[in-house]
Amino acid sequence: MAHSQIAGRVGPNAVTQIRASLLAQGLDGTVLFDAAGIGSWWVSPPEEMIPQEEAARLHRAVRETMSPSAAHALLTDAGRRTADYLLAVRIPKPAQFVLRALPPRAASWLLLKAISANAWTFAGTGQFSWTSAGHAEVAIAGNPLVAGEASITPLCEWHAAVFERLFRELVSPKTTVIETACRASGGDACQFRIAWS
Repeated sequence: MAHSQIAGRVGPNAVTQIRASLLAQGLDGTVLFDAAGIGSWWVSPPEEMIPQEEAARLHRAVRETMSPSAAHALLTDAGRRTADYLLAVRIPKPAQFVLRALPPRAASWLLLKAISANAWTFAGTGQFSWTSAGHAEVAIAGNPLVAGEASITPLCEWHAAVFERLFRELVSPKTTVIETACRASGGDACQFRIAWS
């Protein structure tokens, strides 16, 4: 499918893994999903690409209806679950084997190349870019999941958790990811520093 056909859409994991995280905690997400205007997805979660605005509304509803610590924990867990789904279903096992066998710098370069090729699934209309040397710098300019948000602290826990789990599993278990700038905090892009040493 050409990128032009799915402009303004992101993968369903941006929503379904929040649902999975709530269910794992024994929580009913009906009110949360209703607040985001996607109540039907609590009952019947989407399986295809979804409008990025609807994913953004759910992420915003999480932040607006839960305490900061609870929202952070939920979005982080949903990000980890998204990465686990990618490892189980989307990233071929032979490719995972090769990445784990390589030195971290080489594995990082190959993993980021693969992530970049599929960036439309998590960045929507945003522009994904990256550099990798002794560590990696990743940026999503125009990140749709925080469009219209204003915060003194970065808001992209979900993205950070996806990157961190993938890198810990495929590059180095010592990987840490820190969001160093955020569109919601006035940054030109949502920027992440990925370090593995």
